Amino acid sequence: MVLKAAVIVLFLAVAVVYFTKNRNNTDEHILLNSSYDYIILGAGSAGCVLANRLSENPESSVLILEAGGSELENINISIPLAAGGVQLSKEDWMFRSVPQKKACLAMRDKRCAWPRGRVLGGTSNMNYMQYIRGSRHDYDGWAREGCTGWSYRDVLPYFIKSEDVQIPELQNSDYHGKGGYLSVSDGTTTPLNKKVYARAMEELGYPITDCNGKSQIGYCPSQETIKNGERCSTVKAFLRPAMGRKNLHVSMNSHVTKILIKDKKAVGVTFVKDNRKHVIMANKEVIVSAGAVSSPQILMFSGIGPKEHLKSKGIPVIADLPVGDNLQDHIMTFIDFHDNSSSVTNLAKVSSPVTILQYLAMKSGTLSKTHLEGTAFITDDEKLPPRLQFHFFSISYVPEITQEYMDFLNLDPKLKEGKEKEFQEKKDKNIGTFIVLPILLHPKSKGTIRLQSDDPFDPPLIDPNYLDHPDDIKTFVRGVRESLRLGDTKAFQSIGASPQDPLEAYTPQCDDLSRDSDEYWVCRLRHYTFTVYHPTSTCRMGAKDDPTAVVDPELRVRGIPNLRVVDASVMRNVPSGNTNAPTIMIAEKAADMIRNIDSVKSLREKTGQL
Repeated sequence: MVLKAAVIVLFLAVAVVYFTKNRNNTDEHILLNSSYDYIILGAGSAGCVLANRLSENPESSVLILEAGGSELENINISIPLAAGGVQLSKEDWMFRSVPQKKACLAMRDKRCAWPRGRVLGGTSNMNYMQYIRGSRHDYDGWAREGCTGWSYRDVLPYFIKSEDVQIPELQNSDYHGKGGYLSVSDGTTTPLNKKVYARAMEELGYPITDCNGKSQIGYCPSQETIKNGERCSTVKAFLRPAMGRKNLHVSMNSHVTKILIKDKKAVGVTFVKDNRKHVIMANKEVIVSAGAVSSPQILMFSGIGPKEHLKSKGIPVIADLPVGDNLQDHIMTFIDFHDNSSSVTNLAKVSSPVTILQYLAMKSGTLSKTHLEGTAFITDDEKLPPRLQFHFFSISYVPEITQEYMDFLNLDPKLKEGKEKEFQEKKDKNIGTFIVLPILLHPKSKGTIRLQSDDPFDPPLIDPNYLDHPDDIKTFVRGVRESLRLGDTKAFQSIGASPQDPLEAYTPQCDDLSRDSDEYWVCRLRHYTFTVYHPTSTCRMGAKDDPTAVVDPELRVRGIPNLRVVDASVMRNVPSGNTNAPTIMIAEKAADMIRNIDSVKSLREKTGQL
């Protein structure tokens, strides 16, 4: 989360420079054709990649439709530390979950905040730019469960194809790529990364690792999708370099209402733009890339989904498929530790004239990084995917941003006074804080996406069903215990941190329980449950005879020719880590499938034994 108050200070300073720089980079109005070979629904993390790769063939005409507008309209998008400032803007769908029974209990109406990007580049313009591919065991597991062609050996070349690694230590790694569209740079921001986080993990017996290399297990200095101090979203990396091609059209502010299906075959789409309904036909394929929330929503409005649910909304059923089922997401909580070394970033540092001028002049310094400086993965068995992930966030909250903190997390307004007092007490004592974020990687609890009505402009019903399975809370508590172990290390104690620090948090719902007992932590986790913004698997991939699958391993919707889904919704299961890089990989691989080419043959020959 960003210090939003500082973003307001920054706004006036950078506005003139930003809009001067981009004044000739506006999106021109185009006259759309009546038909295209490929129509892509959603210009997000996957859609932007597809638009680039499919339009590489000058003989193919491509249209990409995006419900939102241009990313150039929000200066916070390009500034890495301002990532949180994109939430609750017009570039955010601002979704909320349905009220939860066993999680998010401290939120307004027990509804979790679910930010999703509504802008060219989608949620790659809102995320915290962490480049993590997941575990090799994730993809091998997909293959074993019927997703032929999706093993680690199959997908690694596509990760490498996209990448342009800027980290000196990884320049010669066989696991990384150079010259791709997606810039990956070092996330180190403060001395805490190497002197505290890495050393503490080593004290606990974990190695320093490249989590995108041979082994994911251990402490990994952050790898971020940042280029020259600015966010390297998929619109910036993939779509804008291709927008000059005559065979690619981009239509913004275009809200898709339905996929047109004739004789059980996808033939086109309808969408609303400028308060007018448009109909455009697809000569070859319609490709749904609207993300794990909106892709199932579009399919269901088009008559593809659970039969009984569609009937209840008055939607004629074309294909009875488990669309919107199997929703998986990562969840986290905040564990705060003290820092007496003045290393963490706070409001004063962010809003100082020196910081702002450094960024304007050099695109460097505090504003040019996310401050998620490191991540770690732990496991009981290196032959299995890790169960827990930890982010290390070098940000100190202050009372001045309490309201923004409450709003971003959708916390109950009744908690504001107590939270503000907690922040003020630390400020009065001159105590900086940094945050360890334990993350539940493979929840056994599964949720759903459903339609609220038959109106395509109504938001969907999102039920993540967090912490419903009893094993999830046990694993989550274990993640907290591992975080607290860090407080006992010499590295943490060298800057005044201790395992007692997290117990200072304002959590009135759990005050009657013995502090640091398992019961206390269960209470706290059920109340303060936060999405890591990684929803997946709502249009699940699987073998043709798999009753849980919506698409086959070629990402074709079962029973509906000329219709594919290409985004995080097709993931067999949520991977071990942040989902942006895997989504880009899926789009790279899908483009080859659609074009019937093998663009990574030479890479595969090099990576076959890795």
